[in-house]
Amino acid sequence: QVQLVESGGGSVQPGGSLTLSCLASGIIVSAHHMGWYRQGPGKRRELVATITRSGITIYVDSVKGRFTISRDDTKNTVYLQMNSLKPEDKAVYYCNRIPAGFWGQGTQVTVSS
Repeated sequence: QVQLVESGGGSVQPGGSLTLSCLASGIIVSAHHMGWYRQGPGKRRELVATITRSGITIYVDSVKGRFTISRDDTKNTVYLQMNSLKPEDKAVYYCNRIPAGFWGQGTQVTVSS
């Protein structure tokens, strides 16, 4: 059974940083293209960062230069380092395979002063 458990969300001021973690079980993250998705209030869920099986990273323009996706194969965990956070980054963040499978509960990120 695949489980993806996201953690690390919280509330920060604009310009702040957070690191999200996604602990996987039931799959080997290095064997899949993995991504971080987010769903903001009243918005559709969007893919914001991808790490391919070979380790290539891809970002949506709105987070490019601020977010970094990475993977620790020894921990079977995917990370999202988020810097220079903006109010528009407020969302529930999820990790998943690409294409997506079963969704976890996500982790809430709030950016406000």
